Amino acid sequence: MEHPAFTLSGLCAVGGFMGYFRKGSVPSLIAGTAFAGLYGYSGYLLKNNQDWGLEIALASSSVLLLAGATRSFQTNFKAPIPLVLLGLGTLSTAYYLKKYDEFYPLF
Repeated sequence: MEHPAFTLSGLCAVGGFMGYFRKGSVPSLIAGTAFAGLYGYSGYLLKNNQDWGLEIALASSSVLLLAGATRSFQTNFKAPIPLVLLGLGTLSTAYYLKKYDEFYPLF
């Protein structure tokens, strides 16, 4: 369960640095490293079977989904980067919501 968190951590870090180096976007750098840190920390907690790992991963995924949806609406679903954020946010939110439901039944 920690593998997707570590993968998303790496993808967010790379995306943040790419946004900064290609466009000089400081918000991309800050958001990318913040999400990379959150996903990395949740992966660490999940790997060591500690509390709050699943919740942090789910919250981070939900915020990523919301950010991707907001930016996609602003660009009328034509820009590729917001669509990637939307896709990653959707998949990771669905995955961690399913895992959360397995441990703490919601539905």
